[in-house]
Amino acid sequence: MTQTAPAPGTLPAPSPRRAGRVHRAWYVAAVAFVTIIGAAGFASLPGLLIEPLHEEFDWSRGTIGVAVSVNLALYGITAPFAAALMDRFGIRRVVAVALTVIAGGAVATVWMTEPWQLVLCWGVLVGLGSGSMALAFAATVTGRWFTARRGLVTGILTAAGASGQLVFLPLLAWLVDRHGWRPATVTVAVAALAVVPFVWLLLRDHPADVGLAPYGGTYAPKPAPAAGAAGRALKVLADAARTGPFWLLAGTFAICGASTNGLVRTHFVPAAHDHGMPVTAAAGLLAVIGVFDVVGTIASGWFTDRFESRRLLAVYYALRGVSLLFLPILLAPSVRPPLVFFIVFYGLDWVATVPPTIALCREHYGDDGAIVFGWVLASHQIGAAVVAFLGGLARDLTGSYDVVWYASGGLCAMAALMAMVIRRR
Repeated sequence: MTQTAPAPGTLPAPSPRRAGRVHRAWYVAAVAFVTIIGAAGFASLPGLLIEPLHEEFDWSRGTIGVAVSVNLALYGITAPFAAALMDRFGIRRVVAVALTVIAGGAVATVWMTEPWQLVLCWGVLVGLGSGSMALAFAATVTGRWFTARRGLVTGILTAAGASGQLVFLPLLAWLVDRHGWRPATVTVAVAALAVVPFVWLLLRDHPADVGLAPYGGTYAPKPAPAAGAAGRALKVLADAARTGPFWLLAGTFAICGASTNGLVRTHFVPAAHDHGMPVTAAAGLLAVIGVFDVVGTIASGWFTDRFESRRLLAVYYALRGVSLLFLPILLAPSVRPPLVFFIVFYGLDWVATVPPTIALCREHYGDDGAIVFGWVLASHQIGAAVVAFLGGLARDLTGSYDVVWYASGGLCAMAALMAMVIRRR
C-alpha cells in the first residue's frame, strides 16, 4: 500500500504488520468490556436510593427523581461531545477522566444534607462522567477496531452494562439493607477508580497505534486529531437533523430510554416494595434482568449482522410494550412464576435495541455514525429523565405506578411503528 510521507517535524506512523493469532482488536474489546462493567455500578444504584433517602431526609420521591433525571439527561447530552472528544484527545484520556469524575461525584454524596447537593453530586458530576462512558464509547471502539463482526462486538459491549448490573446490584442492595446507602455509594466510587489503570495501560486509541489493520479490514494510517470537538459534534447534529432517519431513530430511542432506565431501572424496586416485596428480592429480580440482558443483547448483535435492523427494532419494541402492559398485575409480596417469566422476557429485550440502532446510524451517516449515535443516545436519556421524574411524581400523586406502566406500553407500540417507517439505504 502506498503511504504519504509524514509532515516535517512529525514522527512517521508505525508500519503495518500482520496481526497475531488473536487480533489485538479482541484485547481492546475485552478492556472496554471490563471498563464498562466497572462503571456500571452507578447505574444500579438510583433505584436503591429512593426509599433510604426518602426515609432519612424526608425528601419526596419527586425531589429525588429530579436528581436522577438530571443524571440521565446529562448522560445523554454529554455522549455526542464525548465521542468527538475521543476523536480529539483519544479514548484513553477521555475514559480515564470520566471514571475519576464518577468516583468523585459518588463519594461526595456521603456528606450531603440538602437536595441540591444530591442534584450536584449525583445528577451533574456522575451524569457528566457517565455520559463520557456512554454507549458512544462502545460505538467508537467498534467503529475503529472492527470492520467484521461489528454487530456482535457492539452487542457484547452493550451487554457489559448489564453484566455490571448483575455484579453490583445484589451487593449494593445488601449493603443498603444492612449498612445504609453511604457504603453503597463508596463501593461504586471504588469500582470506578479500580478500572482506571486498566484503561490507561491496556487500551489503545486506534489500530494504527500498534501497526495493525482493523479486524476484518485493511490498514489505514491513524487520522490526525480532530480539532474543535464541540463544533464538530454540533455540526454533525445540524446535518443529521435535516434527515428523516435521525428523528425516527431519536424518537424510538427516547421511548427505549423511557421504558428501561427511566422506568424499570429507577422505579421497579420501589414499585415492587409498594406491593410488599422486600427490597433485596426486588433488586435480585433486576439482577436477573441483567443476566438475560447479556444473552439478549449479544444475540441481537448477531442478528444485526444478518437481518434488517429496522425490522429487528420493530419486533423488539412491540414485544417490550406487550410485556409492560402485564406488569401491574404481576407484582406481589412474593416472587411468583408469572413475574419470573416477565423478568426473563423483559431482560432479553432490555437493550437489544442498541446494536441495530448503532448499525442504522452507521448505515445512514458513515464516519459520523458514532457522533450521530451519541445524539440519538441523548434522546434516549432525555426520555429516561422525563419518565424518572414523572414516575416519582405519579407515585406521589396517585399512590401507584400503574399508570406509568400502561403509558410506557403504549409508547413502545408507537416506537415499533416508527422503526418500520425508517427508510432503507
